[in-house]
Amino acid sequence: MSKRDYYEVLGLAKSATEEEIKKAFKKLAMKHHPDRNQGDKASEERFKEAKEAYEVLSDGNKRAAYDQYGHAGVDASRGGGGGRDFSDAFSDIFGDIFGGGGGGGGRRSQVYRGADLRYNLEVALEEAARGTETKIRVPVLAECEHCHGSGAKSGTEPVTCPTCGGHGQVRMQQGFFSIQQTCPRCHGNGRVIAEPCGHCHGEGRVKKHKTLSVRIPSGVDEGDRIRLSGEGEAGVNGGPPGDLYVQIHIKAHQVFQRDHDDLHCELPISFATAALGGEIEIPTLEGHASIKIPSETQSGKVFRLRGKGIKGVRSQGPGDLMAHIVVETPVNLTDRQKELLREFDSCCGGQDGKHNPRAKSFMEKVKEFFGQ
Repeated sequence: MSKRDYYEVLGLAKSATEEEIKKAFKKLAMKHHPDRNQGDKASEERFKEAKEAYEVLSDGNKRAAYDQYGHAGVDASRGGGGGRDFSDAFSDIFGDIFGGGGGGGGRRSQVYRGADLRYNLEVALEEAARGTETKIRVPVLAECEHCHGSGAKSGTEPVTCPTCGGHGQVRMQQGFFSIQQTCPRCHGNGRVIAEPCGHCHGEGRVKKHKTLSVRIPSGVDEGDRIRLSGEGEAGVNGGPPGDLYVQIHIKAHQVFQRDHDDLHCELPISFATAALGGEIEIPTLEGHASIKIPSETQSGKVFRLRGKGIKGVRSQGPGDLMAHIVVETPVNLTDRQKELLREFDSCCGGQDGKHNPRAKSFMEKVKEFFGQ
């Protein structure tokens, strides 16, 4: 069977440029590659035919002989040396099929952004409410001041990797298959350091501590984060630095417990104040406030002081202060005090629950439960 015209095989005119020839072959190779058409003999033959056409038309001398004498002009020279390396184009095709990187020319070192860091910062409740500014000392990987991040000894520079020629990848040839892999020497950077910097040992970064000033906005709460842009670890090969995230933790307070924008506190009062009422002072973050305790106040009653809480970072106004009443039982009583209490209890007893309605209600529920 006579061979088809090579231009016809690739679907090109005789005036096709080298780039058009390469592009046409890539398209056919991707369509008819044996790995994509296993068991398909027709596709395998089309692949071989396209490969043969490309080997001739991509070589200037062979193409000139073919244009003048046809197949007879290249039969004797096919497969011989002197022509271009067929694997150059085929490596591009494998990059398209299997996701590898192709291409010729030098390769720029891979640039990576530095890692983000987190710093846990404990602040007092008052500082969180009002805002403050503090200094922190953070361990980081910073750019080496001696080599400026290059990793090379002062006065020298990284050189092109001799193993991959700066491509960052090496090519393994198996028959007419060409597979690219990351260069084992430069690890894909395309450059190697002949004389490493003595301070960072070729890493381009060194461990150090840096002191930073952090402004804590008023109203921050547990778990809030403050971002310090560019204060994370230094990048690799000139990459941008990462960020530092300051994680806020609120210290436990002796008096108040925070619930978002509201504050809670226990307010102990005496038995007499609870029974007779009175006016007492209550602490707030701004100082003191007074509240009136009505007579016959029971433990557990909550008094709300509006606007005495915390104004959160994203809130329109401050929260409230909740004072939880705790009636305190007297301790360390003298004999006289005990005698007076017994007398008082005797006066209150036998009044059909008039003075202790909660106790009477409870006992009635107990009797009902036991069916008495």
